[in-house]
Amino acid sequence: RPMHIIYLHQHFSTPEGSTATRSFTFARTLAARGHRVTLATGRYQGAETGLAGPFRNGRREGRVAGFHVVEWDIPCANAMGIASRSMAFLRYAAAATRFALQEKPDLVIASSTPLTVALPALCAKALRGIPFLFEIRDPWPELPRAMGVLPAPVTPFMEALANFACRRAAAVVALSEGMAETARARGADPARVHVIGNGCDLDLFGPHIAPWRPPEAAPWEVLALYAGAHGRANGLGVVVEAARLLAARGETRLRILLVGEEAEKTTLMRVAAGLPNITFLPPMPKREVAGLFAGSQIALHILADCPAFAAWTAPNKLMDGLAAGRPVISNAPGDAARLLTEGGAGIAVPPGDAAGLAAALIGLVQDPARRAAMGAAARSLALRQHDRRLLAARFANLVEAMPVAQVAL
Repeated sequence: RPMHIIYLHQHFSTPEGSTATRSFTFARTLAARGHRVTLATGRYQGAETGLAGPFRNGRREGRVAGFHVVEWDIPCANAMGIASRSMAFLRYAAAATRFALQEKPDLVIASSTPLTVALPALCAKALRGIPFLFEIRDPWPELPRAMGVLPAPVTPFMEALANFACRRAAAVVALSEGMAETARARGADPARVHVIGNGCDLDLFGPHIAPWRPPEAAPWEVLALYAGAHGRANGLGVVVEAARLLAARGETRLRILLVGEEAEKTTLMRVAAGLPNITFLPPMPKREVAGLFAGSQIALHILADCPAFAAWTAPNKLMDGLAAGRPVISNAPGDAARLLTEGGAGIAVPPGDAAGLAAALIGLVQDPARRAAMGAAARSLALRQHDRRLLAARFANLVEAMPVAQVAL
């Protein structure tokens, strides 16, 4: 039967924004199948919720792509300090808790990160008997702890919250098998844990998109594109160093494009000052990024040198490159490396290896036929295995298969 679903995602964005659009696709799919979906979000830097006009009493709302969106005036950005971000997380959790208790939906979907999105779902479960689906997009606190950025005072709270959310959820959706394993280790019933990875937006990216190139790009230059966050976790210093190595050799056939924003960008630009083969561009809507992919020849998927990334990430940047039909150079070990090498869709280089990255780039610059073959293989993988529409259908099937007896009437 049709359900009333509250979908909690603090960082929601439509394709008009520059951030991930997974929850947009999933909410739109659920609404298209007859469910009444209300997506509740905050104000995330780079996101576009599809709503316009002023906030009234800290809130605005409206219809977007067939579902209802409620947006609270709670700013959040990765460049904010830990204290400011933590306050934004808690303010959102408080607003979402009040909202879920007032609305009394049949089901709550809580999409993490941040991990605090589990708080309103747990409260709705405890106080109203409303079941919830817990989606793990990034494993917290495992990932920040592995990177050494988890403040010690909050560690016990986050551990307890992650354990409780995994154990109390009616279903857990993880974006990778590694994330699923963390959920099981935290006490989730293995029968309730499902892996639904990141997917490719084949409407937004692909050969049907008109290409464009920035004015800095010379006609003869091969463009290698990275589009995403410029934070500590992204480790883009290795890209700047690779550009420096190539410039020192007098290589003029390649230009690296870094599109995005975040805390490390200012430092990266300072370190790269004077390099003729690297261009920094501001964040831009996904639709513009799709055109830039169409005008580029190589996609870059770069992460910091952190062993935890091998199993605990399911990055959008990799999927965007595949969907665009571009050979992908990745320095992430594990699933990403296997996907590219086994599928013939790109090149895996060791984490933190600037020389290896430079060699992979020049290897593709020098061999247009190999670039074309890898690009075709990338698009084929996107079509056959990673179509986001198919993943959204799987997600909707899971939601609809939840026992009616668990749903609050």
